[in-house]
Amino acid sequence: MSQLYLHTEPPLHLGRVDGHQPITRSVLGAFDREFGGPNMHQSHLELGRLENIWITREAIPEIDPLLTLANQAARTILGRDDLRATFWFNRMLPGERTARHNHEEGDELLSGVYYLETPPDCGDLLIYHTGGPTHIPPREGRFIFFAPRLAHAVEENRSGQRRLSVAFNFGPEE
Repeated sequence: MSQLYLHTEPPLHLGRVDGHQPITRSVLGAFDREFGGPNMHQSHLELGRLENIWITREAIPEIDPLLTLANQAARTILGRDDLRATFWFNRMLPGERTARHNHEEGDELLSGVYYLETPPDCGDLLIYHTGGPTHIPPREGRFIFFAPRLAHAVEENRSGQRRLSVAFNFGPEE
């Protein structure tokens, strides 16, 4: 059974999932199975690549234990239970990076990321805030949560391998 541990380092909330390997392996396998299939579409053309990979939840039930942990963390951080979650994948091949952006386009209350595949030198997450950018090295089995208004980016993947994460937005239930 996986256990989530949260730690706050403003403006971030860091989560560690002990026993993450079975969940991570299951979601990786499901992503590889569904990538390029009829239940997937891509969006957000930035820097020459489509950054977001959307796979329908029905096509990837393996995501459910991860969503349960992410929702648990969001409820704890926000102090409320009436939340809805959206998720998408970010796949960065060697040489790719993610442009600076935020998630203020809707009624989002919290954004986050969970790392599935993080080879060495695959690019730090950069969070821009009053104190300057914070560099956060990606680690498999780690969640990072932050306010949607905070601009963030990902450095270039210099690893020679794929980097894969799941991103989340949480907002009020409708």
